[in-house]
Amino acid sequence: MFSNPSTDEIRKILRDSKTIAVIGISERETRASKYVSEYLQREGYTIYPVNPKLDTWNGLKAYDSVVDLPEKVDIVDVFRRSSQVLPLTGDVVEAGAKVMWLQQGIFNEEAAEIVSDAGIKVIMDSCIMVEHKSMKLGF
Repeated sequence: MFSNPSTDEIRKILRDSKTIAVIGISERETRASKYVSEYLQREGYTIYPVNPKLDTWNGLKAYDSVVDLPEKVDIVDVFRRSSQVLPLTGDVVEAGAKVMWLQQGIFNEEAAEIVSDAGIKVIMDSCIMVEHKSMKLGF
């Protein structure tokens, strides 16, 4: 059975990371992927939008896949349905990310196992913005 890293380890990941690829990023104001990514930008992270349906996101070049990014990223933040995570695992592994972060409500044990076996940390069912804010506030 999978379990997320400890709170201390999650905070270390957030402190040490600088680059985040966001799979499933949206331009729609009401989408969590938009406001969470904008929050992360304001907090100093470099965001790489990943959505094959977009050419750009907030003025940034959007990429079709994490394997197309110009550099290795620290975190791949996934805003996709749980059933759509497994097909992404090969790209996440190939891209050489340090962490695959599945947003709140997203679980996929099989995907977590594949990515973990490749040496990539996995966080599931957790909002990166909520975790970051709680770290800043010291909760």
